[in-house]
Amino acid sequence: MRRSAVRLAFALLLAAGAAAARAATDAHTRFTQLLAQAEAARHRGDNQSLLATSLQLATLLHHSGPATEQVAMAYAKLGERRQALDWLRALAAMGQSDEAAPGRPQFTGIRSLPQFQRIVTAMRGNATPVDKAGGALRLRDARLLPEDIDYDPATRSYLLTSVLEKKIVRIGAGGTQKVFFRSPDGWPIMALKIDSRRQIVWATEVAISGFAGVPRKEWGRSVLLCLRLQDGILLHRIEVPRTSLGDMALLPSGDAIVSDGDNGGIYRARAGCTDSNLRRIDSGQFISPQTPAPEGDDRHVFVPDYARGIALLDVRTGQARWLDAGRRHAMQGIDGLYFTDKGLLCVQNGAMPERLVLFELNDKLQITRERIIDRSSPTLGDPTHGVVVGGEFHYIANSGWNWLGDNGRIKPGAGFTPARIKRVAISDL
Repeated sequence: MRRSAVRLAFALLLAAGAAAARAATDAHTRFTQLLAQAEAARHRGDNQSLLATSLQLATLLHHSGPATEQVAMAYAKLGERRQALDWLRALAAMGQSDEAAPGRPQFTGIRSLPQFQRIVTAMRGNATPVDKAGGALRLRDARLLPEDIDYDPATRSYLLTSVLEKKIVRIGAGGTQKVFFRSPDGWPIMALKIDSRRQIVWATEVAISGFAGVPRKEWGRSVLLCLRLQDGILLHRIEVPRTSLGDMALLPSGDAIVSDGDNGGIYRARAGCTDSNLRRIDSGQFISPQTPAPEGDDRHVFVPDYARGIALLDVRTGQARWLDAGRRHAMQGIDGLYFTDKGLLCVQNGAMPERLVLFELNDKLQITRERIIDRSSPTLGDPTHGVVVGGEFHYIANSGWNWLGDNGRIKPGAGFTPARIKRVAISDL
């Protein structure tokens, strides 16, 4: 779940944030502090302080694409052409693209340089279409705005959550659609996971702050739901105050690992809805955690942070090890993350451009190679989550999120077209 405030706070390194966090040592708090410092330096025209703060942000965010470009801008404002070009060159080398770069006022002093023009050309190349996915299932309801997806092998159907229509639908062969469950609180339904062994479905509904149709008095509330797989009957409801429980995964034991994308928390719920509590298990390392990906045991999960990249979290100790991208790979903006024997499959809707990518890892948690699967293709649109089905990866494309403003209202003239479930054979990657 990387929507509204989450996406805004991450994408705008040029603006100050204003979210609360648990303690002064949390990454979430540090991020907010640095954003505020950058804004203050910009307001008073202190370019030297702006550079210093931008470098601190780049370190905190493990040299994400936006953080790298912010440093380039800060150097350019100081007239440090070589450093500005070096950081911009690094951005392009990550496979990132900023179509607005040629017109950004910070780059006025280097815009005419041949080196700058070569970087712009390289960035445009990074946005060229790639599509290795196969046939796609086209959904029938254009305004469903699906967020999460899972597959029920017994009925050979998908379950999808709907943000705008606040429900879960079952999608059968040929795209037939049937309502499985409706939000009891009238909030957007976000995360979804099927526990076939126990015949239950975990889901979350979130009263997204500032979101159209969500009463102000309910902002900042979210609920973990437990439903019966057979018919969607509500079995259990767990509310955690002041959270935004937007993404989820299941450990092999059946325990649910749920992330709070707005406040940086990772929570654990006992398998089978046998406990009314969610226990926070992280140690404050995350800014905006998204869909966890179990490594294959009950001890470790990969956690994508929309701002910081990917960490391997020990769910017993709360300790996290961050993957080393070597400043060569853009790891920001990962919404959906999935562990396979080929590596980590990432639905990266916060990258520039949005894409589906496979990161291969070595034993030291270093990224050794990236493979672009889907990028800037005519059917990709704004992708969200996916699911491994047999030897294939099925993912939501053209979700429709790009037609919503940060307040959840449909943009004027929005041209909704039906979302798709695209698929790619993992063995071919």
